[in-house]
Amino acid sequence: MQENVTVEVADGVQTIRFDRPETSNSLTAEMCEMAADAISIAERDSRIRVILFAGTPGMFTAGHDVNELRAFADAGVWGASPIRFLKTLATVDKPVVAAVDGLAVGIGTTLLFHCDFVVASEWSVLSAPFADLGLSPEAASSLLGPRMIGYHRAFELLVMGEQYDAQRALQAGLVNKVVPAEEVETAAFGFARALAAKPPEAVRTARRLLRGERREVISRIDQEASAFTELLRSPAARDALQAFLDRKN
Repeated sequence: MQENVTVEVADGVQTIRFDRPETSNSLTAEMCEMAADAISIAERDSRIRVILFAGTPGMFTAGHDVNELRAFADAGVWGASPIRFLKTLATVDKPVVAAVDGLAVGIGTTLLFHCDFVVASEWSVLSAPFADLGLSPEAASSLLGPRMIGYHRAFELLVMGEQYDAQRALQAGLVNKVVPAEEVETAAFGFARALAAKPPEAVRTARRLLRGERREVISRIDQEASAFTELLRSPAARDALQAFLDRKN
């Protein structure tokens, strides 16, 4: 079976790649488990100093797999695997870099709040259309969003569902660098490798001080998961998810 999440290690950098291009790299429960496992391995391996998330050319990730979301809605429960992935990402002690090329939808955008350095291609588009699907924010984005980009921008992104192009994401502070598409992974890996070359304990200590206490973040992930589950059971969410699937078919 093809691996939909591939993991490579070079120069102290572990690259976790969403690699399911036939579905725009949408994340399944299995992919979330694989990504969480990779982060856990990186945390324990002293040879790995930086984690880098990437997608495929033109597509970071289209978010959660909508078929799985519909199945979760039918079951009336939000899966444990996405929550495990988000909590693992939220509590990792090593720095996290992202190389975003193309679309970053839903969790593809909210996971960036947990990254320390983000490189985006000049034609990338970030969006988090949770309300449009009858759902609530995730990944502690309702906590981290207002802190990092301000309340009004966070509301615009997470509730209004406004799309951010690369330049707007740069101005908002969600992205550090914007480069041509053909350079995004090379640039991101270069920044990750530069981080990996620094004294690791100094980097981790600075990161802990900058990010602060993580318990509040984990608590917000749980609160959001409860809200997400309740909304998944609602007729509005079920209808919105089915309408999205109908548009795809």
